[in-house]
Formats: sequence, structure tokens, C-alpha cells
Amino acid sequence: MAVRTGRPRLSIAEALSRVLGGDAPIEFSAYDGSRSGPPEASVRVELRSPRALSYLVGSPGGLGLGRAYVAGELDVHGDIYEGLRALATTGIGNLTWQGRLEVLRALDPRALRPVAPPPEEVRRSFLGVGPRHTPMRDGRVISHHYDVSNRFYRWVLGPSMAYTCAVYPRKEATLEEAQEEKFDLVCRKLGLERGQRLLDVGCGWGGMVMHAAEHYGVKALGVTLSREQAAYAQEEIRRRGLQGLAEVRHSDYRAVHEDGFDAVSSIGLTEHIGKAQLGAYARHLHARLRPGGRLLNHCIMRPTTKGPSVVKRGFINRYVFPDGELEGLGTVVGALQDHGLEVRHEEGLREHYALTLRDWGRNLDEHWDDAVAEIGEGKARVWRVYMAGSRLGFERGSIELHQVLCVKADRGDARFALRPDFERPRP
Repeated sequence: MAVRTGRPRLSIAEALSRVLGGDAPIEFSAYDGSRSGPPEASVRVELRSPRALSYLVGSPGGLGLGRAYVAGELDVHGDIYEGLRALATTGIGNLTWQGRLEVLRALDPRALRPVAPPPEEVRRSFLGVGPRHTPMRDGRVISHHYDVSNRFYRWVLGPSMAYTCAVYPRKEATLEEAQEEKFDLVCRKLGLERGQRLLDVGCGWGGMVMHAAEHYGVKALGVTLSREQAAYAQEEIRRRGLQGLAEVRHSDYRAVHEDGFDAVSSIGLTEHIGKAQLGAYARHLHARLRPGGRLLNHCIMRPTTKGPSVVKRGFINRYVFPDGELEGLGTVVGALQDHGLEVRHEEGLREHYALTLRDWGRNLDEHWDDAVAEIGEGKARVWRVYMAGSRLGFERGSIELHQVLCVKADRGDARFALRPDFERPRP
């Protein structure tokens, strides 16, 4: 039943403009033919159907915006990053109930019907029953995100196939230069030397394993839960002739029981561990190291230790990283310290991740038609909005990236220089 307000019915675009403020740097257009906002704006948000408004009004926070975009019911004309940055100043993804009422007055009855989420949204039945972060459930989660298409990932990530924060030695450095610098920085912090043994947990497509083997002469073992990643890395190791030094297994890191490693690198794995498992994670890696061995933990973190570590109803958890959990720096450091690892150095690289996401986004745009043909438009839209939104998050400081360097001290002797030898030349 329609609500009688005694006021003239607003057009959909007018209602959005009123809710978000007349000075929003965005032009809106809607399926009813209405337009509002500055026509000279560099970003135009188009609502293509009543379903777009149903998503916006009926879903909490930014989830409705994400659902509408992934489903193709809402589009952003202009640069997607610039669009999200402009939308972030308006709060379109966080409509108050008063704002929702304003929009509801402009709706036709079709827009009030419940709308099913796009098929790209992960369903509970896919993840299975039981607690998060069991080996079986983790395997499904990793497969969902990483076993998409190695061809697609190469288009987005570039030749390095590195899906973690790069380190830009110069602002004008290329993505490949920055990924090379990231791997080398980790090697230098770990103090790698020829003949040593390295374990790389959550190794992805094997970039760290191959860099350490090729440039530092170490015997490197990598493990990943993704079959596609493991197959790619094994073939690339053969192609580079590194079989005697580098190995990548399709395996859970918890299934590695060898010990005596000189170093362990964990680049982008902790986000998948979960707060409840951090202690077991630190204890397991501590047991893999020889006395005096080093651990480098590189991961995305929250800017605080307060509040929940996972937003179950959020876009990222439902579309990108199911079961993902981000902790604050203090939580991660505490888990490492509580299980025998002495923290020797910490470095924040938040701005570097924003630059990395900028370059991944450019790569996706350059290969957009190919990407849509390879994985489908819905999944490609998930990637486009997730990377643009994450870039914005790192720029604004709502998410961070930290490297924490630890040592397994032996009776108080850390066997460590006075500071990490970051300038160690390559052998």
C-alpha cells in the first residue's frame, strides 16, 4: 500500500540527490528518465531498473551498492575508483532510515519487492557447516577466490603473478619493479644466504619461492591451498630450471611437518587464518624454525584492535574473501610474542598497497573485454569494485598493511644483528 504524504512525488534521481545532499559531486540518472546533480560531474551513477533501488534500500551499508553493481542493475560511468571516492563523500552505501524513506517515496511498487542476491555471492551452503578455518572449509574458501583462471590473474597481476602488496622504490616505478622489490625486501629482512632453507606459507603462484631460490641460492619450499596456483608454480619452476632449489606443494601449511628451516615467509596468509587460530598458526611456524631462525609476517590489518575482526554481512566477506578476518597490529604481534617469537622490526606499507591496487585496476581495465569473456561479467564487476574500494580504504587508512619481522630466540641469544640488514647485497 502506498504511503500518502501529501507532497508531490519526487523523481528517483531527485530523491537520491536530496538524500545525499545537493552538493554531491555526482550526477544521477535513473530508469524513469530522471536526472539530477551537476551535469558537468566526471562521475555519473545510473540506476538501470527498480532492482537497483531494491538493493540500495534493502541491504545494509555498502552491501546493497555492491550487489546492485555486480548484478549490472547499477552502473558507474567514468573511472570506478573516482566514482567510489565521490560516493564515499555522500554516504550512498549507508542510507539512514530517514534517507530510505525519502527514496521509498520515489519508488514504484516493483522496487519494493525483495530481490535475490546476484549468483556471484557466496552462499552458506557452499562453505559447509561447522566452524570457520577448518582445513576442508579453508580449502573451499581459497578455491573460490584463487581457482578462477590463471589467465585472468596474469592479466590483472602482470608477469610477476604476485597477489600481495608491492613495495615501490620510487613513485614512478612499474608494478613489476615494485613486486621485485617486495620479494627482495623480504629476502633481505630474513637475511637469506646461499644454502639456507626457506618455507613460504600461502605461497600463491610461487613468486617468493622462485625469487629466493634464483637470487639468493636458498632451497625454498612453498605451500598453497589453490590447485591452480600450485600447478602454475610447478610449471614455472620447471621452465626456469629451478627444480633443484624450488618446490611448491598443493597443501595446507598445517600439513608441513619438516623443521629446521632458517627462515619462514608468510605473505598474505594471516588474513585467512582467523583470530581464534592465530596462536596455533604462530606455534606451528615457530616449530618449523631452527633456533635463531627468522619469520617475516606480511599481511593486511585493521587500524585498531577494537571491535569484531570480520564483517559477516559485508561485501568483501560475501563476494571476495569468505571467512576472511583482519586483525589489528597489536593482536598479531601479541600472538607471535606469546608463542616464542621475538619481534625485531615492524614496517607499515599502507600507501604501497594503494599504489599496487591502482596498477591492478588499470590492468583489469586494459583487459576488460578479455576478462569478461574469461570469467563472466558478474565476477569481473566483483573484481573491479573490490579493487577500487580497497584502494580507497588503504588511502583513507581504514585498512593497513604491515610487515613484522621475528626471530626464534635461543636461550636469550637472538643471533641477530643490531638491526635487520636491509642493504645486504645479492649473492
